[in-house]
Amino acid sequence: MTGPTPHDTAAGRPPGAPGPRDGEGAGAAASPSAPAEPAPAEPAPAEPGQAEPGQAEPAPVPGGPDEVPDPLAVATAERDEYLDALRRLQAEFDNYRKRVARQQAEAGDRAAGVLVEKLLPVLDTLDLAAAHLGEAPGPDGTALLQASAQLNDVLAKEGLERIEPAGLPFDPTAHEAVGHEPAPEPAPGGAGDAGDAGDDAADEADDADAGAEAGGDATADMGGAEEAGNGGAVVVQVMRAGYRWRGAVLRPAMVTVRG
Repeated sequence: MTGPTPHDTAAGRPPGAPGPRDGEGAGAAASPSAPAEPAPAEPAPAEPGQAEPGQAEPAPVPGGPDEVPDPLAVATAERDEYLDALRRLQAEFDNYRKRVARQQAEAGDRAAGVLVEKLLPVLDTLDLAAAHLGEAPGPDGTALLQASAQLNDVLAKEGLERIEPAGLPFDPTAHEAVGHEPAPEPAPGGAGDAGDAGDDAADEADDADAGAEAGGDATADMGGAEEAGNGGAVVVQVMRAGYRWRGAVLRPAMVTVRG
């Protein structure tokens, strides 16, 4: 058995311990127990909009994405938006309230008109009864007349208007002609008298130059009125009274016309 060699003594191995293989001695002797230092890491690339390391950050652009909004300006814009929405809502509600009130008023008018139309036969019966009483009614007739007058007065205050066109020109929108009488024939000599009057008026107009045009206009107006009176129909008798309800014809009057 051989003794320890100077190499074993320097390596700290006990005598007789196997030595390292070929090629391992140098590596084992050269690698210390401390870990190896890591390689320095490369700096990460800067993100868009950020400054490079060692450079100053750029100032924010007015109006850009980096600018911080003013809280007071944001609150003012929100306030204006809410105020506009509230005003629109209030206007819509006012229009709705007015439309509902108008519809309710129209519905009430229609309902009242239907009720008044149902009362017209009652008024006709009271009119016939009053016509049969004569000029000297008794106590019962007087009470009937008072009740009829009171009912007509109440309905008139609500908007009922009586149509009695005796002696007035015929109006097809408010009158219903159920009878006709021929127009009276003109009196003999009436046309000749009218012609003489026209000749006298023409002679006077010729004498006065200043009044010639005025006299001609007056003669034309008289002739037009006479022609309209002769050609237009006139109500001579009312068979049944008509009624208007708040300006609208509820029932036309039944009349006899002449002309």
